Amino acid sequence: MTNVLIMATNGFEQSELMGPMKRLNDAGIDTTVASIETGEIKGWKDGNWGESVKVDTTLGDVSVDDFDALLLPGGQINPDILRMEGDAIDIVRSFNMRGKPIAAICHAPWLLVEADIVKGKTVTSWPSLRTDLTNAGGKVVDQEVAEDGNLITSRNPDDIPAFSDALIAQLKNAMAEAA
Repeated sequence: MTNVLIMATNGFEQSELMGPMKRLNDAGIDTTVASIETGEIKGWKDGNWGESVKVDTTLGDVSVDDFDALLLPGGQINPDILRMEGDAIDIVRSFNMRGKPIAAICHAPWLLVEADIVKGKTVTSWPSLRTDLTNAGGKVVDQEVAEDGNLITSRNPDDIPAFSDALIAQLKNAMAEAA
């Protein structure tokens, strides 16, 4: 069974976690939410706190070998907190070293910058991150989804369908190659 790790904490953009998670689950792909602490994490929606999501495991208990891909929802608060967490950055680097898909939307590419995996890659993000991505050596484009090797990036909630479809396609291709 294919399993995608969703790494998030309080302040994740609600649509950017819930939308892709639903699309993955509808495609028969399992999802596991990992965060800094156990319990629940609260989303951010339209300038206010939104719904909570159950945390399945903590970052320190994640084994990258148990997962086929990494999904990083945005929101301004969530990735800003996570990029200061050593375990979070180690997870991003480990997925990248194994060549597993890493899908980051909106502000989540901050984690890619922090993990130092953007250099030479074509990426996109929320507009305010584009200078950070450029300074990290990325080739920044303004399109709904940018795929470069194992990295999948998107700009905002409007891009969720294309973002999710790109991740699902990479997972299905990997499953077909493994068969």
